[in-house]
Amino acid sequence: MIRDNHLLERIADPDNLRLASWKAAKGKRYAASVLAYQRELEHNLFNLRAQILSGRVEVGRYRYFKVYEPKERQICASAFGEQVLHHALMNICHDRFERSLIFDSYASRKGKGVYAALERARKFTDRHGCYLKLDVTKFFDSIHHAVLKRQLAGLFKEKTLLAIFYQIIDSYAASPERGLPIGNLTSQYFANHYLSGLDHYVKEKLGVSAYVRYMDDLVLWHHSKEQLWTWYAQISRFLADNLQCSFKPVLMHGVGHGVPFLGYKIFPGEVRLLPKSKTRFARKLKLIEARHQSGEWDEKTCQHHALPLVAFARHASSNNFRRSVLLKE
Repeated sequence: MIRDNHLLERIADPDNLRLASWKAAKGKRYAASVLAYQRELEHNLFNLRAQILSGRVEVGRYRYFKVYEPKERQICASAFGEQVLHHALMNICHDRFERSLIFDSYASRKGKGVYAALERARKFTDRHGCYLKLDVTKFFDSIHHAVLKRQLAGLFKEKTLLAIFYQIIDSYAASPERGLPIGNLTSQYFANHYLSGLDHYVKEKLGVSAYVRYMDDLVLWHHSKEQLWTWYAQISRFLADNLQCSFKPVLMHGVGHGVPFLGYKIFPGEVRLLPKSKTRFARKLKLIEARHQSGEWDEKTCQHHALPLVAFARHASSNNFRRSVLLKE
């Protein structure tokens, strides 16, 4: 594999840094940390440029908090200046990460995403009799720093750029030498790439034709459960030997049982919402209505929060369910 070179100057280019600052501020332009950074924008970007070119960056100033949707997770919010750094890096390095991925990897990619993954999974479910669902145990926390660094060294040639990546990786650990902080833009790219070698193994070595991955959720389809069990054993060994991770308990059934994936349950010819997705839909809609009634949110803000919620539900057979929830409001 040819490694990319001569990226550092492009990353540190003032125009790229301004673009990174604009991207990092999206959705939070009136936050105190953003306003403070932008009051001295040129000075801050000058300092960031110097850090990037020297390979010594300021990282690791995390603010920790928990979210409970769709499951309980600890989020690590980096300081705004670090967020600008992450966007500056990925503005330029995005294409190199993208070229390393297979077609059927759907997380954190332009033109892909949840709904494209759902549509691909729906087609495979219609065409096959059985499925194998795999999920990596505590994925972000289990990512091994040394393994990830070796992978990045296979993509990028510049030692200074790699040094910046390594500092970002070393700025966080869930356990010794393991873990990426959920919340960093770079974490999304690093984590997605971490399983890219597994994707190529599944597609090119094992010859699996019906396969979809969304971050650490993997689904394989076939007409034979015996073949799926064989693949499972091979994939599990690859994961343990090469990535030092393991899978949660395996889920294998005929497609008539439904394929649980990304908050949906996919049947031949039909997609339904999982029970937990229905519960989340009703709870969030009720919260939006309460904030509107209290005057905390105006109508435009409520629409901003409600539209993605409704869009998610509309990708499933949910007309009667949505109508019943709305009638209760």
